[in-house]
Amino acid sequence: MTTTEGLAVPEGPPPAREAARAGETSPAEGLLVPPGHGRVVETPAQRVTFKVTGTHSRTASTFEVEVPPGFDVGAHVHTRSEELFYVLEGELDVLAFEPRVRTPDNWQRWESSSGSRVVRATPGTVIVVPPGCPHAFANPTDTQARMFFQASPPPDHERYFEELLEILRDGGPPDREAIERLRRRYDIEQLTPLRHR
Repeated sequence: MTTTEGLAVPEGPPPAREAARAGETSPAEGLLVPPGHGRVVETPAQRVTFKVTGTHSRTASTFEVEVPPGFDVGAHVHTRSEELFYVLEGELDVLAFEPRVRTPDNWQRWESSSGSRVVRATPGTVIVVPPGCPHAFANPTDTQARMFFQASPPPDHERYFEELLEILRDGGPPDREAIERLRRRYDIEQLTPLRHR
């Protein structure tokens, strides 16, 4: 880029330079989502803020997720999706490995063949989950946790969150059959139940 009278002007063909001088934006613009912005989907069980959707990214959907005390997403696995979690505040129990035995109840007691166990993730912890890797998170504390969550490819997780939060909207015990049907539609094999207070 070159600078002309304080205005950054792209190098290249004359139309790009002329558009920049005229104050127009180029076709390639990024997305800026300020703190506190984004579409919010909320129920008594969970609050999810959509930060980047498939409309803006070909590679991943990005969310800020508030995880209330007692919420347990349940162990599950995807055949196609890759996910990234970054704990921003609070603490979460996190699983990201294939256990010796996939028991249908408490994933917090699982252990891998190499000795990996569930960890308590604190702020700054990053968890990357490749396709085919069982994973889960739960908030066992009395304080809300918050995390950055990215799912690739978009937009499946956007649609999944919208429909899941609709099922959970009324509070009370989750409709396990409805959640199971929903998860099957979105490449999610549920291994242990979703739970919340």
